[in-house]
Amino acid sequence: MSEEKGWALGAHLGVLIAGFLAPLIVWLVFKGRGPFLEHHAKESLNFQITVLIATFVCIITAFILVGFVLLLFLLPWMVIMPIIAAVKANSGEWYRYPLTLRLVK
Repeated sequence: MSEEKGWALGAHLGVLIAGFLAPLIVWLVFKGRGPFLEHHAKESLNFQITVLIATFVCIITAFILVGFVLLLFLLPWMVIMPIIAAVKANSGEWYRYPLTLRLVK
């Protein structure tokens, strides 16, 4: 279980360096190793996909100045939420990101 916790932690914190590639790689490489790790890798990947979609919305709506306001909420959200998820994963808790599209099942 400690190895699963470590990789789950990496799936969440790796996004601060590698973006959506970190959870994607963890999910693809370690798929089937355990439900805990698979859950956290998919949650992190879904969160990153949601952040990517929200970023595109911010870019598109920046032309009417709404995107800049949305970006003020998005930037802290995309940094703080993976840290919270990593703490939960490290303590062995099953965590689900709020306000996240569940596209990868």
